[in-house]
Amino acid sequence: MHQGIGLEAFNAMPMRRAVHAIYECCYSVPLAADLCRGRPFTTHDELFRSADALLFGLSEESVDTILQAYPDIGRRPGSEKSAAEQCAIWCDEPGVMEQLSEASRRYLEHFGFGFVMFVNGYTAQDVLAAMSDRLHNDVDTERKIVRNELARINRTRLERMLGPEGGYDNW
Repeated sequence: MHQGIGLEAFNAMPMRRAVHAIYECCYSVPLAADLCRGRPFTTHDELFRSADALLFGLSEESVDTILQAYPDIGRRPGSEKSAAEQCAIWCDEPGVMEQLSEASRRYLEHFGFGFVMFVNGYTAQDVLAAMSDRLHNDVDTERKIVRNELARINRTRLERMLGPEGGYDNW
């Protein structure tokens, strides 16, 4: 994953490379391409706001495509990026992990798409409680929540991609 490239370097990247960097953050080619066409950005926040606006403007089918890229909560990580996110949710108590797996299955059956949540700072029990609460939502409400969660995840990934203002010396 691109990390710490800085806003100036991102703005100067060739289109193809910039789209690839953004795709690594959001799993959406249309969003990545549209965001890159909006360059140059003068601040990180300007880029973040643009990414949010584009995410909220995507069709439900596009959001469903994004959701397919996310692993189930609690599944062991397949990449460094997923280890820091949804796959970071783990509990050494097998009963909790079984409950999480069962709730994830019920969520998928109920809504037709997988559960996604910005999990930084949450425990497996916290996520299980959130998933149980969200199972009471209607589909429209849940889709709004999912977009908000995706926006939070995207923001974290974009922050990691850009790094500090000016980027790191290796770019």
